[in-house]
Amino acid sequence: MKTIQLTPEIEDLINQQVKTGKYQDDLAVIQEGLRLLAERERSYQRRIEELKQEVMIGVKELRRGEIFDGRQVIKSLKAKNTQSMDIK
Repeated sequence: MKTIQLTPEIEDLINQQVKTGKYQDDLAVIQEGLRLLAERERSYQRRIEELKQEVMIGVKELRRGEIFDGRQVIKSLKAKNTQSMDIK
């Protein structure tokens, strides 16, 4: 087992969490923190993969000549938004 040294701030945070009664002991707080960290990392990696796929879609569209003028797209979206607000 590895021994680590915690800062006073981290120790206080752990103690506060245990005092709430939500966690049985220090170890339970640390385990939950690590579980959340792992979950966040998985979510981050999924988002990176999604972004890579979106970039590849964009690259393929560019290669097919499907290029859009960003300013024109924004102008069109604003016009559609204005129209939908006028209908309401």
